[in-house]
Amino acid sequence: MLKTVIDMDRISHVLKLLGDKTRLTIVAILKQRECCVCELLEVFDTSQPSISQHLRKLKDAGLLKEDRRGQWIYYSLNVQSDLYELIEDILEHVPNQHDKIQVMQNCASSTCSSE
Repeated sequence: MLKTVIDMDRISHVLKLLGDKTRLTIVAILKQRECCVCELLEVFDTSQPSISQHLRKLKDAGLLKEDRRGQWIYYSLNVQSDLYELIEDILEHVPNQHDKIQVMQNCASSTCSSE
């Protein structure tokens, strides 16, 4: 398989972004499924603006894409990004996030479905 060579500054920036535990966890969750902000709020002890800022930083770096569905925006990993292989390599060393995904799926009071 041919590996993509990425500019050192971009790699450094991505590694700094993923050095934050919340952003790394978000990326690990998004590796398994797409999510909107309200779903991520179910598993993080932080505010909606904070989650939105994390998502914005990851999106600005080209790691995420967004899909608007009505009033909600769903985020997923940008598999077309030249950084995707790097992200996949990093996530091989990160625990799976099944427990957090289960919390999102089991939450009966999801703000996404109630509004």
